[in-house]
Amino acid sequence: MSLVANMTVYLKTKYNMEGVLLVNVINIWSGTSSFMSIGGALMSDMFLGRYLMLLYGSISSLLGMMILTLTAIVPKLRPPTCIGQINCIDPNLWQLSTLYAGLTLMAIGAGGIRPCNIAFGADQFNTTTKEGRSQLESFFNWWYFSFTFALVIALTAVVYIQTNISWVIGFAIPTSCLLVSIVIFVIGHHAYIIMKPHGSVFVDLVKVITAATRKHRLDCSRCSFYDPDFHPRTKQLRCLEKAAVIANQNELDEDGKPKNGWRLCSIQQVENLKLLLGMMPVCLAGIGCFMTMDQQTTIGILQAIQSNNVLRSGFKIPPGWMGLSPMIALSIWISTYEILWVLQTKRLTGKAKRLTMTQRINIGLISAMACSIVASFIEKKRRTAALKHGSFKSPMSILMLLPQFALSGLVEAFAAVAIMEYLTTQLPESMRTVAGAIFFISLSMASYLNSMLVNIVHKTTKKGGKTSWLGGHNLNNGKLENFYYLAVSIEALNFLYFNLYARRFIATSCTINKESKEDQHNNEDQI
Repeated sequence: MSLVANMTVYLKTKYNMEGVLLVNVINIWSGTSSFMSIGGALMSDMFLGRYLMLLYGSISSLLGMMILTLTAIVPKLRPPTCIGQINCIDPNLWQLSTLYAGLTLMAIGAGGIRPCNIAFGADQFNTTTKEGRSQLESFFNWWYFSFTFALVIALTAVVYIQTNISWVIGFAIPTSCLLVSIVIFVIGHHAYIIMKPHGSVFVDLVKVITAATRKHRLDCSRCSFYDPDFHPRTKQLRCLEKAAVIANQNELDEDGKPKNGWRLCSIQQVENLKLLLGMMPVCLAGIGCFMTMDQQTTIGILQAIQSNNVLRSGFKIPPGWMGLSPMIALSIWISTYEILWVLQTKRLTGKAKRLTMTQRINIGLISAMACSIVASFIEKKRRTAALKHGSFKSPMSILMLLPQFALSGLVEAFAAVAIMEYLTTQLPESMRTVAGAIFFISLSMASYLNSMLVNIVHKTTKKGGKTSWLGGHNLNNGKLENFYYLAVSIEALNFLYFNLYARRFIATSCTINKESKEDQHNNEDQI
């Protein structure tokens, strides 16, 4: 996390990357890291199992981090340091190739670690017993405690060392920590409960689409369906139900099961896909929120680099510390909400009152617009002060950027948490892996779309020999506030899209899920 949090600063200060290339590299790397989680989940569930996937992912991450540490050690792997941000030499092809190789290995490693980390820990406990469930809950608490503890150290101490003392030491610390953790992980392998691969829900979803496509011309007016679990059928997307149509009895074996799962699926498989597709409109609204969060981790950090980071005491604030602001804002809100609001309403009314998912997503959407509006005003003030003094760094204090980063944290606290909860609670337990995968895909799409937006704006605004809004190597030469105005417009459209269209799917999926569970219980009672 210390490498991820400070990568924008490293690429700007050590690789002399101008704004557009830097944003592209960070967004594509971040998006690929999230998207690789899907491949990691598939490989784990179908072939390798969680233990081997975790091991291979950790080794890949370690190799990537070692390459990045090498770029900090060997000056020839980077372009010459840019003095005063004038006539900066861009990195050449082989220098970029070395950097990209390290980032690629880290992205592959993230794909192996993210979907298996907590899941492998949960495999160690027998949840059919009360003691096992208690131990699992304790494990989750300790896992999140250790993760948060490590994150605080990464974003404070290690980032400070990287920025103000030495990039070599700052990169060597997390690399050494990962090496030690891999050794400890391997030493304990005889004590682990290692589950065998059991197949993937993702494949079942693809099977439904394939079977429905093959039978799309079939007349279903008098068809019988393959429904061994007596699963209730919903009215939406009836075309997909053709995947469960028994075209002839030859599709079943002697035990009454499908001979070919790619030609005949169960009603339950079909309904799972329907439920997932019904959630997509809400996920699309979430992507707009995630784009705002991504903009602060790249463009917001570029603003911090060109702001005055020296306090009156002489202490230099690392630009990477701005990433702490969203975390602090998120923590303050969750603590305030859970302790003051929920507990107080329960004490006064006898029932805890919580904000609905729709309300929280809406607050997140409004926070996203507020974040870009504040960022545009602050950027205009920062750039005006820098031009007035004729300096690369604006005399405006870096602390002036705190509100926009804090609002970015509120976007995560409201919208991101609500969407993750929506995906997790509305899908059946057998599809919890899919819920995490869809969330990671949403994060990935946000990163890719941000990169696309930056490229379109850059190419459009530099026509006719004009300076791009993003300003190249120097933000003071551009008009970044205009980019934020554009972002506000996109977020406003996203707000309208959610409230005029997507929000109805929250109520629909909740109703379907509730009815489905009730019908399933009734069927079980009848059986």
